[in-house]
Amino acid sequence: MIRELKTLVAVALEGTFAAAGDKIGLTQAAVSAQMQRLEAELGFPLFDRSARAARLNPRGHQVVEQAQELIRLYGNLGSRKSGSAASSLVNVGAIASVQRSWLPEVLASFYKQVADCRVRIVPGLSMQLLNLVDAGKIDLAMVIRPPFSLQSDLRWTTLTREPYRLLVPRSVSGNDWSELLSTQPFVRYDRESFGGRQVDRFLRASHLQVREVCELDELEAIVRMVAKGVGVALLPQTESFKRWPAAVRAISLGERTFHRDIGLVHRSSHSMSGVARRLAGMVCARYDGAGAGAGAGAGAGAGAG
Repeated sequence: MIRELKTLVAVALEGTFAAAGDKIGLTQAAVSAQMQRLEAELGFPLFDRSARAARLNPRGHQVVEQAQELIRLYGNLGSRKSGSAASSLVNVGAIASVQRSWLPEVLASFYKQVADCRVRIVPGLSMQLLNLVDAGKIDLAMVIRPPFSLQSDLRWTTLTREPYRLLVPRSVSGNDWSELLSTQPFVRYDRESFGGRQVDRFLRASHLQVREVCELDELEAIVRMVAKGVGVALLPQTESFKRWPAAVRAISLGERTFHRDIGLVHRSSHSMSGVARRLAGMVCARYDGAGAGAGAGAGAGAGAG
């Protein structure tokens, strides 16, 4: 039955038998046959047969949640000593700046409240983590808001907004950000990341030509390069950079200030395990809903990275 349960979860995630089949390497007919066998074994229907798409009925949604937990437990067979209880696993994606700032604090509180649960942190760029959530390979992720609308079954909650500053070496004088960007060497925030794309759009909208000397994604490395006098950089003021190093100066962009939104993304709640929902709630509670786009499922791309 594990095979059929895995297929059921794929159908719930993808929305149709055909899409689920493409995801797991089965034909639409094979998926349909597995679902019929599963319903026969369980003794009740899982789908609303009057709908054109593979629409789960209320009991089907309940079975999907139970199936996800059973699949996790099945995957953990033999991984623990005999006699000890199996633990739940939550897969969490997080960009580097989130891991370095408030995520350990949330996890510490989570472990105090939830017994016998394991959390696996998956690092990566925002786009990579977003794709993993969309594919159902991780439960939730803390990422930069993308510059496009999310799939309708993904949920976005804004956690914090981080303003961009022009970072310059302490030895460089002047406060005109436009002149400094035009005359000083430029250390670029990697354009493969959503945050780096924001910087690129800002420079193009400002009609500024920069003398680029390096491009990289690691924010702390960029700050260190500025501190060493390599050049200037446009960076978000993250929680870990509430106070910049003494060797650099942060210059405000004034009315041209732009932000990157850091938020939580996950699939609809009925596709998540209970412990994953608990952790997601604790992540959101840390910010007390301040500035959050609570329940903003489509996630418009304004102020995105």
